[in-house]
Amino acid sequence: MIEWNIQSRAHVCAACSQPFTDKQSYHTILFEDGKELRRSDICEPCVLKTDDVRAQKGFISQWNGTYEAPPAQPVDAIQKDTAETLLRKLVEQNDPRYAPAAYILAVMLERKRLLKVKEQIKLEGKRIFIYEQPKTGDIFTIADPDLHLDQLQQVQEDVAHLLEHGLNPSPAATEVIAVVATENAPTENAAVETEIAPPATEATAPAQ
Repeated sequence: MIEWNIQSRAHVCAACSQPFTDKQSYHTILFEDGKELRRSDICEPCVLKTDDVRAQKGFISQWNGTYEAPPAQPVDAIQKDTAETLLRKLVEQNDPRYAPAAYILAVMLERKRLLKVKEQIKLEGKRIFIYEQPKTGDIFTIADPDLHLDQLQQVQEDVAHLLEHGLNPSPAATEVIAVVATENAPTENAAVETEIAPPATEATAPAQ
């Protein structure tokens, strides 16, 4: 079973264990480790000393990033879910029922340039998108639920309900939220406009 996950940017180099400094360049390397994806953040000097990472077992992709030091003061808690906070909650739940909603949210955020598609891979027969949040460096692993057009309308409405009522709504709101599309009858207006396929990735493709 493929598990969704969020992998945060490291604060130290995986090779030399030296802390990253603000605005320092680093490399993110993505590996396939069994049924999981594993990231490794390495500073520029260590990358130059390392043998070709493409030849390493399980290599999938790599890209450059710029480290941003975390804020000194904690960010105030968000009272109402935004698309990104809701996506984080859905990914942490790792519940297959929320797969269509998580996918639609990721595409919405990508279209708003809040997430970037870094890689597309095939894992256990499923298309997997690797998204990065540019500011935090967090990586989101999102599986394509292979939605049909007659399901898309309902899932979009489900996402709108989740954004309005939250992931743990009141009992009354729960009754109207159907995360997995089970009805094929579309309504006139889509709650969220999107496309099923995100654009091409920016990451370095693995060597063939």
